[in-house]
Amino acid sequence: MSDHGDWKRRARSLALAAAGAALLAGCGLGSGEPPPAQVDPEEADMTRDRERSTIGDLVVFNREGGPAGQNLPVNKHLWRASLDTLRFLPLTSTDPFSGVIATDWASNPDTPDERYKVTVYVTEPALAARALNVAVFRERRVDDAWSPSPVSDATPRRLEDAILTRARQMRVAELEEAEAE
Repeated sequence: MSDHGDWKRRARSLALAAAGAALLAGCGLGSGEPPPAQVDPEEADMTRDRERSTIGDLVVFNREGGPAGQNLPVNKHLWRASLDTLRFLPLTSTDPFSGVIATDWASNPDTPDERYKVTVYVTEPALAARALNVAVFRERRVDDAWSPSPVSDATPRRLEDAILTRARQMRVAELEEAEAE
């Protein structure tokens, strides 16, 4: 089996794990809030670094779109555009090697009894719609407990469109800059 097939299998496993985590988080565990996580010092340092910059600023990409020295199935424009588009949400994890970006739950101040989280999957090195998948999770507070709530099919599509538009803008700017040199 090719490396591409192995990567797709890993991406599917990550997607299932993310969906399972979202379902468990939606169970509420009684209080409606997740239990306090134990944070190891190394992870705290990584969180501080993430707050200072994005992973797109930290990872040096090669011409094929992956980090320098490796050919990874992640398009740099989709990756950076995803981070840019989701900047209004707190990041939980970013992994350019698997192409997964996950946010934490966040609420709009106008609707404090509703919260969202997003997971983005960049699945291949092409700058194309097929290389991007966005999952949006929604919860509503009912009797001081968070419970899963449906998300309109249009919501993830709008996020995908925004990410694709931003990625194409980045690609055009990169080409114009290269022509100017």
